[in-house]
Amino acid sequence: MPVHDWTRVESGIFHAFHHGWIEEISRALNRGILPPQYYALPEQKAAGFGPDVLALEMLSDENGNPEPSIENGDSPVSLLVAPPQVRLTAETEMEYYRRKQSHIAVRHASGDSLVAVVEVVSPGNKASRTGLRSFVEKVAEFLERQIHLLILDLLPPTPRDPQGIHGVIWEEITGENYDAPTDEPLTLAAYESASNVRAYVEPLRIGSDLRSMPLYLEPGGYVLLPLEATYTEAFAALPRRWRTVLERSE
Repeated sequence: MPVHDWTRVESGIFHAFHHGWIEEISRALNRGILPPQYYALPEQKAAGFGPDVLALEMLSDENGNPEPSIENGDSPVSLLVAPPQVRLTAETEMEYYRRKQSHIAVRHASGDSLVAVVEVVSPGNKASRTGLRSFVEKVAEFLERQIHLLILDLLPPTPRDPQGIHGVIWEEITGENYDAPTDEPLTLAAYESASNVRAYVEPLRIGSDLRSMPLYLEPGGYVLLPLEATYTEAFAALPRRWRTVLERSE
């Protein structure tokens, strides 16, 4: 299913879709994409920020016993280690960013270890300079704590993010510019955070097909998140009235 033009509907309609998509993403992760020592929760709080989906690693079983480590190949689900097949890759030394930011501990109420965050950019994240700054600073805090990220930005750039959300994030953590392709202003961006940060970026436009994107769970190890399948399920749950608006030809 191609990406729709969400500017055709008011922000409340996108919010309804946004809620459905993150639920589908969380379900997909918990139904076999994540290895058994990981799980996902939608819309939880971490470091004062409400990410759409958290991926956590269990520190102990329900009896309080440590979970055994699961190596690649010993589990029905293994982490992928081959470089992700995306169009753009960038890397920066993390020390540059650490000189700019204070340390903020990220914890989850369950006591298990937060390892990754999925965020679907919403109109509110771009509606004001304050909203955008808050979003980007919290993303940077996660990267500082070596929490991996997947940012899904299906909304057109605004004067506050002329290169999309990824452009603002990349400038925040590196001081470098990112130039989005002029005909592909929407962005899927995965961030692998360790001693440095790698960004795996897939530019796209309205009408593009969504490809699966990596969600890193540890440095060098990721799962592929089926964005098209989860997007399609969430879109099908919208009222027909709004699906018709979004699907109509120009």
